[in-house]
Amino acid sequence: MDRLLVLVAVVILGILAWFAFQPVPPFELKYTAVDGTPVDLAKRHGKVVLVDFWATWCPPCREEVPNVVAAYQKYHDKGFEVMGVSLDEDKQALLDFTSQNGMAWPQYFDGKGWDNSIASANGVRSIPAMWLFGKDGRLITKNARENLDGQVSQVLAAP
Repeated sequence: MDRLLVLVAVVILGILAWFAFQPVPPFELKYTAVDGTPVDLAKRHGKVVLVDFWATWCPPCREEVPNVVAAYQKYHDKGFEVMGVSLDEDKQALLDFTSQNGMAWPQYFDGKGWDNSIASANGVRSIPAMWLFGKDGRLITKNARENLDGQVSQVLAAP
């Protein structure tokens, strides 16, 4: 009986270990930006990408904009991209804000606010939410707000 329990435990642990070490598939994100440009995370393979869930009406989001703009300007030529996902309901407010603040990257806008299709599908419940993806397209962190410049620099330097 003891041998049977040990055998069952070993089999269960083996199965769990097998699942734990399966590669996580790359995150898929594809949209048409507010300016009509098609945007696809998969086509940015080889680049470090920040996906920024935000809105113009969100004070913490607005406070983060200078950090994101600075990182974009510093690292864009080294392979850093930003993909915005706006939870705004007012398209003109989004266009005006991004233009006035030098946010040159593509923005997704569907006008649904908290019911934004990309944010909802990915469990985003608070903003700003900044997800950083490595050159292989895999999610590195869902907390890129913390020392964004340092995180981007480190991921760009990785092979």
